[in-house]
Amino acid sequence: MATASATVDDAQLDATFAALANSTRRAILARLADGDASVNDLAAPFDLTLPAISRHIKVLEHAGLVTRSRRAQFRPCTIDGAPLARVADWTEQYRRIWDHRFDRIDDYVRELQTPQDPKDGMAR
Repeated sequence: MATASATVDDAQLDATFAALANSTRRAILARLADGDASVNDLAAPFDLTLPAISRHIKVLEHAGLVTRSRRAQFRPCTIDGAPLARVADWTEQYRRIWDHRFDRIDDYVRELQTPQDPKDGMAR
């Protein structure tokens, strides 16, 4: 049985992964990693309408990856790294698996690089 906090964490991870599944949204986050930006600034590199960019930003907001503040008439978007930190924490539990696989690849590459004796095929 799932606990309430696990359900909240699962819902947050689901929303974060769904938001990150789109290359436009990942590009928007990459731009925001350099600093706050307006919707117009975020839309500039894309061949998309402002309403389409706004919909992408709303998905990012829903996932908690972006916040918008109000400074006079300017509503800058800001990245919030907390959901990304939760994704990093979640993926950390699988680190031992990929570390082990990389170690096996390293062993295999070393084996391939070891000179073979042409007489018996054994490493020298």
